[in-house]
Amino acid sequence: MRNVVLIGFMGTGKTSTGKMLAAKLGAAFIDMDQKIEEEAGMSIPDMFARKGEAYFREQERALVKRLAARRNAVISTGGGTVKNPDNVADFKKSGVIVCLSASVDAVLARTNRRGTRPVLDSADQGDRRKAVEQLMAERRELYKQADFTIDTSELSPLQVVENIVRFLKTRGVLHA
Repeated sequence: MRNVVLIGFMGTGKTSTGKMLAAKLGAAFIDMDQKIEEEAGMSIPDMFARKGEAYFREQERALVKRLAARRNAVISTGGGTVKNPDNVADFKKSGVIVCLSASVDAVLARTNRRGTRPVLDSADQGDRRKAVEQLMAERRELYKQADFTIDTSELSPLQVVENIVRFLKTRGVLHA
């Protein structure tokens, strides 16, 4: 099976959906952020604080190259993975890209814990909405590179998985 690569803004459900989708497809599940943390021996917030975003993006790029070379995986990307066009190109060669989207309110509700979202944690609570809106606007065009997009705002992870499976069957990635 070709890889299924989940892209989208933070808090759209890439990890929870990815785990369920991988289980349903009998595929490996790989959370890129978690893998980067394991390999670096530090959390992403620590990596941003100690080594900067550029270092994190280098680690992310190296991982994309490795993951794009494999098959039969559901890959949950970090929210900014699509910022590098080479990442998108590599993933398109080896898989189907599915974008999970959600409303600003849904994202804010799902990402309200501080200390886990480096690109949001610098903003005051009132400014988090502005930060989310700005980042979503900046990445909107990048997310349009997906083969399929689904709004997760009002759906359970199971409903999202069912929609993705239907799409994969229509694309011939999965056989009925």
